[in-house]
Amino acid sequence: MATLLLVVIYLAFISLGLPDTLLGVTWPLMHPDFGLPLEAAGIASMTIAGGTIVSSLASGWVLKRVGTGKVALISTAMTAGALLGISFAPSFAWLLVLAIPLGLGAGSIDAGLNHYVATHYRSHHMSWLHCFWGVGATIGPNIMARYIAVQHSWRQGYLVVSLLQFALVAVLLVSLPLWGKVRHRPLSQDSVEEKAAPPCPVSRPLRIKGVKAALLTFLFYCGIEGTVGLWGSTYLIGARGITADVAARWISLFFGGITLGRLITGFVTFKVGNPMLIRAGQLTSLLGVLLLLLPLPAGFSLAGLILLGLGCAPVFPCMIQETPVRFGAANAASIIGFQMAFAYSSTFLPPLLGVLIARTDVHIFPYFVLAYIGITLIGAERINWLMGRRTA
Repeated sequence: MATLLLVVIYLAFISLGLPDTLLGVTWPLMHPDFGLPLEAAGIASMTIAGGTIVSSLASGWVLKRVGTGKVALISTAMTAGALLGISFAPSFAWLLVLAIPLGLGAGSIDAGLNHYVATHYRSHHMSWLHCFWGVGATIGPNIMARYIAVQHSWRQGYLVVSLLQFALVAVLLVSLPLWGKVRHRPLSQDSVEEKAAPPCPVSRPLRIKGVKAALLTFLFYCGIEGTVGLWGSTYLIGARGITADVAARWISLFFGGITLGRLITGFVTFKVGNPMLIRAGQLTSLLGVLLLLLPLPAGFSLAGLILLGLGCAPVFPCMIQETPVRFGAANAASIIGFQMAFAYSSTFLPPLLGVLIARTDVHIFPYFVLAYIGITLIGAERINWLMGRRTA
């Protein structure tokens, strides 16, 4: 039962990644269709992020009353319906309306599945779960690219992705009886010891020691991903003299590094604890950004991006997996929801850097990535210190 349900959860995380990169891929064709300036993409992106943040914050309350299986089913149906609506959207106003259920559905299923895997499965499954998100995030743009190349239409691509989501809705509906038949896993003994934090009201997780540091770490970790994804190519072109097509391929290797790194991390968790993997990943990322920062030949920038991606790989899944261990299983659903909300709040960091780049120079890009890595390293070590156990 546990294995069969795990397959369903993996499929759900592929579907979660499918629409995540569609807006960026389709916007060059979408904004002329709607008669909008290029920068209007930020409005749509923020609308989706806003819905995701709201549903993530509410996920602890919702999961306790509805259950993970039903939340996954309803949320996937919401995203499928929103994507179907976007494929027929007659105006930008309708796109914004449909962006709300798209964000709400994504936040609920993300928080719900992360909590379920953290409390029912071992650490390697969490890393592989997020690896499957990378698979979906890679497949989505490729589906869209096919229809853009052949039909010069972004609508058909959204339609196909929505149909894939509806297929998952059917799978989730059939699998509903499985969700209550998987037992909670025993907390890992090679990780930070559980401090038996008492259950807290879902609105007050910040009162538990270490939660604030965890939220800060999630915010700036996701800021690294978003900042590299949005401004990495601009930096390579403007500061390193790389051509646009080569820069795009190099940035794809950063995300490839994250996906491959999470696959590898899943195997490493059999021998190494999550806190050590988080630290090793942050130090690897630090080395990667230094290769971007130093005045070295352009080839070192490629190596730096790959190392940066590999270093990012274990941070998010391993921190999620440690949540019930560090803060108590009774508090995990609420805290993971808050972590997801802070992770999606990082959407605001790349546009802020864009404003600063416009007023200064693109060379500031790696310094900001370096600062974000430093904050995540301090935040993670702060949690270890507060838990009262050295993980070195």
